[in-house]
Amino acid sequence: MIAIVAALPDELAAIRTAAALEAPLSTRRVAGRDFHTGRLCGRDVVLALSGVGKVAAASTATLLAQQASAVIMVGTAGGLGASVGPGDVVVASELLQHDLDARPLWERWVVPSLELARIPADRALTAALAAAAEVVVGQHRPDLAALGLADPHWHLGLVASGDVFVATSELSDALRRDLPDVLAVEMEGAAIAQVCHTAGVPFAVARTISDRADADALIDFPKFLREVAAPYARDLVLTALPWCP
Repeated sequence: MIAIVAALPDELAAIRTAAALEAPLSTRRVAGRDFHTGRLCGRDVVLALSGVGKVAAASTATLLAQQASAVIMVGTAGGLGASVGPGDVVVASELLQHDLDARPLWERWVVPSLELARIPADRALTAALAAAAEVVVGQHRPDLAALGLADPHWHLGLVASGDVFVATSELSDALRRDLPDVLAVEMEGAAIAQVCHTAGVPFAVARTISDRADADALIDFPKFLREVAAPYARDLVLTALPWCP
């Protein structure tokens, strides 16, 4: 069974609708989390909201690791890489907690229990998501042009996570200075990565870029969630699932 996770309801909404059209969903509540099991592209899936932040994501991933053979996280992020803009899709090759600092006992960003700072995403799942991203961003979307997002691209690389909403130039510039190869920033992916890596469960993360992680967000975020991020998340998952191991 493959778990599909997002932090916000709107990020998961279109995927849940697609799954409900294929087969009835059954819902089970465990430790305050609702898990919706069903079928998608002929695969057994469980859909879950993680909630916002690393603790919420980690607790959800811990529950999912007991029943899922793989975890895919989708949703939104702020763009940090020089070529990463709103409407783009970033697929994580590795994830890092930018607010984790246990110096001097460990080097900055290192997760002590793993002895790793950068947690690599599963290669096969990531390859499936990357192939899906290439297909999805290549589709003609007149609605994106209307939002000023006429030429989206996809990227593969480092995604940073932390329990802070990065929305100022000072914060985003500091992240780019400290992590020159970082492409995007969000609040859950690296926590999912830590739990899955520890549990031996393959995982992958794909994020649609909503803004440049500063005060100059181009469009209304709720509108972006409904009209861009939710369809992208659905299309990425539907395209990737047939290629997933």
